[in-house]
Amino acid sequence: MGEMRKLLNTLYILQPNAYLSRDGENIVVTIEGREIARRPIHILEQIICFNYMGISPGLMQLCTENKVNVTFLTPNGGFIGRIQGKTSGNVLLRREQYRIADDKSHALPIAKNMIIAKIINQRKIINRGIRDHGEFTDINLLKTIEDRLNEIVLRVDSVSNHEELRGLEGEASRFYFTGVNELIVRQKDIFYFKERSRRPPKDPFNALLSFAYTLLTVDMTGAIETVGLDPYVGFFHTDRPGRASLSLDMIEELRGYIADRFVLSLINRHQITKNDFVFKESGGVLLNEKGREKFLTAWQKRKLNIIEHPFLKEKIEIGLLPYAQAMLLARYIRKDIDEYPPFLM
Repeated sequence: MGEMRKLLNTLYILQPNAYLSRDGENIVVTIEGREIARRPIHILEQIICFNYMGISPGLMQLCTENKVNVTFLTPNGGFIGRIQGKTSGNVLLRREQYRIADDKSHALPIAKNMIIAKIINQRKIINRGIRDHGEFTDINLLKTIEDRLNEIVLRVDSVSNHEELRGLEGEASRFYFTGVNELIVRQKDIFYFKERSRRPPKDPFNALLSFAYTLLTVDMTGAIETVGLDPYVGFFHTDRPGRASLSLDMIEELRGYIADRFVLSLINRHQITKNDFVFKESGGVLLNEKGREKFLTAWQKRKLNIIEHPFLKEKIEIGLLPYAQAMLLARYIRKDIDEYPPFLM
């Protein structure tokens, strides 16, 4: 059993005019020369910046020496870039990863496991919705969707190439999101799902999903780097310059559990409301600064919830799931285990 790490804190910098610098072993956040926060480096795992003012070279060095990832996002969660120290992990592991990625027949079973887990988790979310919100929803529609997802899982098992797998994954997503729309049981006047829209999101529900997926991808990329794999070479998503294909592969099985359920609870508990968004004339919808702050506070809290990992049989924080899955993938690539075990709720 590998050593499970401890979940450390993420520092989110939300104020656009904040500047980050170093004082000894501390991170200092200033606005117009006034210190507004100070954190010791050793309590942090990563810093996610939504600011435009930047970060001092001295602090960059402190972060890379302490393996603290720093990621820069635009205020609405678009990825700008990340600061990374020396690549960790052993080169043999990465070479084996590239060999598998180049060999479609070897990559396909891993991709299949990820997508089967994704669809099973989607089905479980629909099933839980039937249980929890029965009186507020169209039960027959949800049951039909559940049956369709079951059927698709069985078909995924027998696909013989990536194109068929992508087709089934897309089909499952369309059914699932129709069901998710039924699971929004409060504030239905502003939160609803017509279709997935990304850049920019066209409605508040899509804005929340995109923001959650961005944060999950950032966490996954850090986890993949930590175990020594390359986040840019995947087994399901095709490689494109600048696209973290493996991170996108690996969040597939976690999206429903970590992001979608979180977003539904924010809406159904009235933790986020219409006042937390900016509605652009162009039709785009984004969280405003107050909305982002509420979102991130709840997100941090959710990451601390403890669950038992279904494969490792260990109690871990939800925030460590990306790391646990990256570690299991690295084990599979090293041939320590016979199959990659995806995360099942």
